[in-house]
Amino acid sequence: MSPSSAVHDNTAWTNAAPDLSVLIPFYRDDPESLIASLDREAGALNGSVEIVLLDDGARDAALITRLIARIEACDLPIRLISLPSNEGRSIGRNRLADAARGSSLLFLDSDMRPDHDRFLQTWSDLARAGQTAVAFGGFSLLQAPEDARFAVHRSMAARSDCLPREQRALQPEKHVFTSNLLVRRDVFEAEAFDPGFTGWGWEDVEWAMRVSRRFKVEHIDNPATHMGLDTVESLAAKYEQSAPNFARVVARHPDFVSAYPSYRVARRLQTVPGLRAIRPLFKQAARSSLLPVRLRAFSLRLYRVALYAEAI
Repeated sequence: MSPSSAVHDNTAWTNAAPDLSVLIPFYRDDPESLIASLDREAGALNGSVEIVLLDDGARDAALITRLIARIEACDLPIRLISLPSNEGRSIGRNRLADAARGSSLLFLDSDMRPDHDRFLQTWSDLARAGQTAVAFGGFSLLQAPEDARFAVHRSMAARSDCLPREQRALQPEKHVFTSNLLVRRDVFEAEAFDPGFTGWGWEDVEWAMRVSRRFKVEHIDNPATHMGLDTVESLAAKYEQSAPNFARVVARHPDFVSAYPSYRVARRLQTVPGLRAIRPLFKQAARSSLLPVRLRAFSLRLYRVALYAEAI
């Protein structure tokens, strides 16, 4: 832990002996609603689950004050770590793992919401059994906002992220995200997240590729809703950040990536004359509210793949 980080533990933290550590990083997001949702299961868990929160350098004093008040009122053991500056997704999650005491780690994004009232109990039972190396619980859109400005992201997520367990298991490493991911401690000690990834995207899938060469990656049905849907502009900006990360994955794991449609289409697009001039048109189409949502989503996928074609 950084010597300049601030740490706050609630009363339940001191004497807890958890099997499962729930690790929640956040940066300019408010995880208070998620904490409240998780704490509803505290009575049934008997101290078997703790939460470690990481404020990745947002420097939002009002938010931290609210969070401290919230965690003091919680029955679950909770530690809040506040970093003085932003360190990024990979380093932050590695820091969370270092602070955890459980034999298994549950990586959970701050914009997720459990879809049922035995969410933590299901993960805790797997952690206590100790047989599961890695398991992804799945996404849903059950509780996600239905605002028109999020319609494109909702369409894309329903098609590619919110998949049933059987479909995810066909390519287990591809459908791993740190938004709802159980990892046994010895697995994470063997394979941590690569701090060389910066910005948004692919650091979790690259990690799963490495892990799957040594350990079994499982998929179960223990979903949570992804509440943090993005506008087209926000999603496009994330894709722009993710292109160098995609190239990093291609260089390291060509055997996995060569089977992905995004890679195959990107390779084909490399032969298209004037792709760089055409690419902004895909983004423009995705932004147009005059077009059907499915066509806008298709255009945004083309924009992402065109970025990848230039990166590789």
